[in-house]
Amino acid sequence: MSRRLLCLLLLVAFLWTPVAPASGQEAKRRWQRMAQIRRDKFDHILPAAMRENDIDMWITVVKEGYRDPLWLDLGQGYVGGVGYYVFTDRGVERIERAALGVSGYLLERSGAYDLVTGDFDLREFVAERDPQRIGLNMSHHIGAADGLTHSAYEDLVDTLGETYAGRFVSAEKLVSDFRSRRVATEIAAFAEAGEISREIAERALSNEVIVPGVTALEDVAWWVMEQLHDRGLDTSFGMPSIYITGPNGVEATSNERIIQRGDLLMMDWGVGFLNMYTDMKRIAYVLREGETEVPSGLRNAFDQGVRVREVIRQTITAGPTAGEMLERVNAALEEVGFDLMEQFNVTSGSDQTEVIIGCHSVGNLGHGIGPSIAWFNPLRLTFEIKPSNLLSIELFAYTANPDWGGAKVRIPLEDDAIVTERGVEWLYPVNEKILRIR
Repeated sequence: MSRRLLCLLLLVAFLWTPVAPASGQEAKRRWQRMAQIRRDKFDHILPAAMRENDIDMWITVVKEGYRDPLWLDLGQGYVGGVGYYVFTDRGVERIERAALGVSGYLLERSGAYDLVTGDFDLREFVAERDPQRIGLNMSHHIGAADGLTHSAYEDLVDTLGETYAGRFVSAEKLVSDFRSRRVATEIAAFAEAGEISREIAERALSNEVIVPGVTALEDVAWWVMEQLHDRGLDTSFGMPSIYITGPNGVEATSNERIIQRGDLLMMDWGVGFLNMYTDMKRIAYVLREGETEVPSGLRNAFDQGVRVREVIRQTITAGPTAGEMLERVNAALEEVGFDLMEQFNVTSGSDQTEVIIGCHSVGNLGHGIGPSIAWFNPLRLTFEIKPSNLLSIELFAYTANPDWGGAKVRIPLEDDAIVTERGVEWLYPVNEKILRIR
């Protein structure tokens, strides 16, 4: 047999070999984890969240082509017209769960609902349970708790009548409590998302991706986006912010600016995995020719930021409101010699390191909807910090740098943590140094 004929036969055999169907094991594994999270949330978090907020029935409306922000939390599912996730406190330990007009494999097989049906009369269903306070997803301040459209509200009023329409209340705080109080399966998923975030960020700010004098900021951002695409992950904030900070502040962000030696790079971003969204930062310095270490002025500025982070970590506890905790943290920072800033990015010229913190809720969004120790979340400053709340421990420390003629270096540190009965505990290795790019 000639070599040419043998090669042809081998090629034909290869092309005719049946291809095994894809196993779908990773997709199934992720769905199973999401289903377990949902069951655990309904069992362990929902009863207290409804009762603390004095809500007897919680209704979330979904339509074909319109998904409430809680669609993933509540189980997904297909809606041909209008559907309802309805949760009722019927005076027993377990909250009744019904999916009315919502169907599909992912919802029906999840085991999260007592009733999944398309054959229902909503008015009759509600009247049989006769709730005194009906929570609806309406909120002026929290987007994820504001999923009810105007037309859906009008339809509920028409369907349920004046008696029950008069019992409608905002489910804003219920939604916040339900989302921000965590079960073990969620914490495990979030920790995995955090580790993925850290790994990708630290690779992005390295010579694996960056060639000084060649690589643009947007090249780094697109490399990160490609990692998410290849690994079936989502992004917390869209395009990652890859930016350069200098004596005059932020110089360029995720654009065509070429990374040069001597640049101080920052990365601010988050990854989405299993309906968990992180928010974190990393910092890198591009070594100049002949340099082997990060300059001492930058190292000192970073070290001051780490000191601030440790004060925050040691101060935050469960129990107080986020606003009360902000006052405690600021007092603790002043006590050890840091100056507090009144406005973001506006320093006073003080010789001391100046600080402003924004330790916000994190979890199902990069900026979550639970208690928030941050000036930019005034409503959530009034929420009580509970064990299992996830927080982004975020701070900005401004320290004078002799190499910049005394101009202050803005060091942003941010990593995600959980509040426990013991205080703040990290969920993955946090930022401990300025990365070096050779």
